[in-house]
Amino acid sequence: MAARRLIPTLNRVLVEKIVPPSKTTAGILLPEKSSKLNSGKVVAVGPGLRDKAGNNIPAAVKEGDTVLLPEYGGTQVKLGEKEYHLYRDEDILGTLHD
Repeated sequence: MAARRLIPTLNRVLVEKIVPPSKTTAGILLPEKSSKLNSGKVVAVGPGLRDKAGNNIPAAVKEGDTVLLPEYGGTQVKLGEKEYHLYRDEDILGTLHD
């Protein structure tokens, strides 16, 4: 079966959640709540919404951005073996930078 690529519609954003490691490289188990941010990497972005005049309003994030996600919400999508989440642009709380 060929790999599928999902291109979101309107102002939707496809995100792959970042799962923090449960143990260090030395094998030490980390507590579950240690520095756990609900974040993800943007995989694909829809073309945006249109205003009343027909002008395109693009999404605030772009592919490759690391974003802060709400604790609840989004639609779970499974493509092949990978699991993704689909959010509306306005549901994303912000972008994370180093």
